[in-house]
Amino acid sequence: MINDEYFLAALRLASGNDPIPGHVSAAARDAYGLRVPGAVTAAPGECAAAGGVRDGEGCHLVRFVTADLTFDLEVTIGDGLIDVAGHISPNPGEGALIDVKTPHLTLTRRISLTGEFAVTGLPPGWLSVVCHRVGQNPVQTRWVRIRP
Repeated sequence: MINDEYFLAALRLASGNDPIPGHVSAAARDAYGLRVPGAVTAAPGECAAAGGVRDGEGCHLVRFVTADLTFDLEVTIGDGLIDVAGHISPNPGEGALIDVKTPHLTLTRRISLTGEFAVTGLPPGWLSVVCHRVGQNPVQTRWVRIRP
């Protein structure tokens, strides 16, 4: 004989009324909280290694582009942590800020006059970079997963 709980669960699944597990709802709320309202999303682009850029093991070059900005990111993994050295071109202007985001941490940096920034000691996992420009919508890279 079938256990009543299993039978009722099978009926709920078949009828499409099975409640969403709490951890799934919580993960969806957390992901929604990571959005940047009004942001333009930069798509991955072709990235040829530039002269002088480290290309050893544990170093990845990633490019994201929009019609207005290009993000070049050098992501280095060492001792289980992630370092990001980035360059945005053209320079997004005076007062622009960069947020380097993980699901649990956001680090904000000013952009140098040459369009460069750096963040060190991030945990491995998902990463996105957001450029906040004065008087314009922010530009955000897609989320990428960085593994050691």
